Amino acid sequence: MDQSVKPFQESPLAEPPQAGRRKLRRALIWVVLAVLLIAAGTAWWRQSQQINNGGRNNRAVQPMSVATATVGTGDIGINLNALGTVTSLATVTIRTQISGYLMKIDFKEGDEVKTGDLLAEIDPRPYEAALAQANGNLTRDQALLKGAQVDLTRYQGLAAQNAVPHQTLDTQVALVAQYQGTVEADRAAVKAAQVNLQFCHIVSPLDGRVGLRQVDQGNYVTPGDTNGLVVITQLHPISVLFTVPEDNLQAIAKRLHAGATLPAAAYDRSGANKIADGTLQTFDSQIDPTTGTIKLRAQFPNDARTLYPNQFVNIRLLVDTHSDVTVMPTAGVQRGVPGTFVYLVNAADSTVSVRKVTLGVTDGERVEVLSGLNPGDRIVIDGADKLRDGAKVALRAETSQGGTPPATTQPGGHGAKKQRLDGGSKQ
Repeated sequence: MDQSVKPFQESPLAEPPQAGRRKLRRALIWVVLAVLLIAAGTAWWRQSQQINNGGRNNRAVQPMSVATATVGTGDIGINLNALGTVTSLATVTIRTQISGYLMKIDFKEGDEVKTGDLLAEIDPRPYEAALAQANGNLTRDQALLKGAQVDLTRYQGLAAQNAVPHQTLDTQVALVAQYQGTVEADRAAVKAAQVNLQFCHIVSPLDGRVGLRQVDQGNYVTPGDTNGLVVITQLHPISVLFTVPEDNLQAIAKRLHAGATLPAAAYDRSGANKIADGTLQTFDSQIDPTTGTIKLRAQFPNDARTLYPNQFVNIRLLVDTHSDVTVMPTAGVQRGVPGTFVYLVNAADSTVSVRKVTLGVTDGERVEVLSGLNPGDRIVIDGADKLRDGAKVALRAETSQGGTPPATTQPGGHGAKKQRLDGGSKQ
């Protein structure tokens, strides 16, 4: 036997039959798991689609619950909203017109005073003495004048007989004229002393409210005191200054020139509470070129003292009124692809249809309808978010708009919407 020939040996890279069978089983297991996962996912997806389709079908069948209102007729106002400042018609700083010691203060801070009421008293004794001296000078000079006049009469008789020189007569005439001037000056001095004596009693020049006292009793006061004694402010009537765009001036001026009274209402800074009612008085003589606005003044009786100077208020000015027009709630107005529209309720089958409308003036919660609706039509005002043309609805409540007075909506602050005067605020 040839020793060079070696017996057959298996390659180390070859796999035994048992390992191949194990790999095949693992592959089959993974395939089966993948098929099961795909089947489970498909079943879950079909079930969810059925549930969703069933829910949509149920919602489609279920009517939408909505609130409605009936379109009516009424009056609607064209209003302007503006921010205003309360301004007193008269504010006076009370100052003394003479110098002296303040002997008495006859008012309490915050009092309401009338014209002529005593406010303070200054020591009158120096001025009483000055008046007595002026009266004494007047009496003396009147006596001198009377003596000079008697002498003049005598010299005139003697001069007619050439008994005295004419120079003497002329001198006496000049002396009488001198004494007459002195007497007139004395009378003026007496009058000035009387006025100064009256100034010792300081009285109110107007009806108003007394502010805080600026000086205490016992101080020496002079006309040059900057702060004065006290400030009196007229509170009734009182005015409010506010501005509106110049585009609104023509309509306002036209109404005022026609003799119309334009009501103005003042609201607090939040715009939620009405403070006072008044009327528009006038407007400024020029437009502010930097802002394009013009200043107006409204006057308020202010009997309840609800307005105070420098207070910020919201003004609602009624410029005009559209009478007997078709009105609807602003809550029913919808905007979308058709433009401005409403959902009109069909009473026959409890469905809604889209109805395009043209709107006019807006007054708070109500709006004027120019076209598209008639009084008596029923529209959706709440629950219209998911409605579509032809949708079934279930009615909840109804608000009638026929013949109701204009809704009162409070004005805003700086951002309050200004309504157009040539037909109102268009929607």
